Amino acid sequence: MHTPPTPPASHGSGPVPHRPLSVVIGAGGTGGHIYPGLALADALRRALPDAVISFVGTTRGLEGELIPAAGYRLHTVDMIPFDPSLGARRYLLPAALLKSGAQCRAILRAQRAQVAVGMGGYPSAPVILGARLAALPSVIHESNAVPGRANQFAARLTPHLAVAFDHSRAHLAGGENALTTGMPIAAPLAGLDRPALREHARRMLDVPDGARLLLVNGGSLGAARLTDAAVGLAHRWRERADVHLLIKTGPAALEETRRRLGDSPVARAVPYLDRMDLAYAAADLVVCRAGAATVAELASTGVPAVLVPYPHAPGDHQTHNARVLTDAGAGLLLPDAETTAERLDALTAPLLADPARLAAMSGAADPGPHARAADLLAARVIELASHTKEYAA
Repeated sequence: MHTPPTPPASHGSGPVPHRPLSVVIGAGGTGGHIYPGLALADALRRALPDAVISFVGTTRGLEGELIPAAGYRLHTVDMIPFDPSLGARRYLLPAALLKSGAQCRAILRAQRAQVAVGMGGYPSAPVILGARLAALPSVIHESNAVPGRANQFAARLTPHLAVAFDHSRAHLAGGENALTTGMPIAAPLAGLDRPALREHARRMLDVPDGARLLLVNGGSLGAARLTDAAVGLAHRWRERADVHLLIKTGPAALEETRRRLGDSPVARAVPYLDRMDLAYAAADLVVCRAGAATVAELASTGVPAVLVPYPHAPGDHQTHNARVLTDAGAGLLLPDAETTAERLDALTAPLLADPARLAAMSGAADPGPHARAADLLAARVIELASHTKEYAA
């Protein structure tokens, strides 16, 4: 079939010709901000396959590895964390924000972006400032029950807010008008059928037949407290054949953890898990931090959990995140200071020996809107773009 040529752009008062949606997403630092940003990008591509999606981050975080690996372009800017622990360097924050905001304005113009999105974390604030400077619409997504400093600042620069948990509305300027989308999670997790995938997942992860699997997940960078306790637990369970430990350490701690485990017959350490759908399908119980992305994944997939909130999270937001699950009966809360091999043994051994209780915890998880969150947020982004003069839907 002959396709007629695309008409040239009008220079008169007629309608603006359609061109592909262009969106720039600010996401960086840890996987807790990057993976939801990638889930949003994938949802935008599902809705509009010709969409041009790129990211803004820094050279410090995991974005330099994760975003290009997912097939998206990453622009880097000069930004420092919103962190009081920086000491005197925190006084450099206003200048760094202005500089990186100007860099983002240039990036948005170069990408001919119609919308900017901030997914939280310090690399996303300059994107929202850059959009304000470029007179472009922007939207922020707050993933935690208690917002971080970057989004508390960014919320003052845009009226378009989205939240994963209703609790965070009260902590954001204009939060009463925020759209509750849930937490964007990857499509394989949003549609995970644990029972259907379980046997395949256990084979792929080398879980011994008949053994209950305890997954210890320290997050994208690992968690020393969780890894230490898991290594001690592996030594306590060394003679058992009915349990198995899979310890996600993060790359930095892998070799030392493997050295400490030695030839343990009940435990295996890995630097990361690129197939979390397999990990969740195979696991009977998870011990993990309580980042917003992890909590949303657990709620959506129904994996029972022992949650160990990171004690230094701003506003103690991980404890608030964890209570979404623990208040529903889908998880147990374990303070970081109490996370030892002995305490883990006392908590997890009875659970692993009680399939009925594990099933009850799984059934108590409320998937909420998380499985649809990426698509809901993508729809909001596309709606904002449709009102710009540069984009005709």
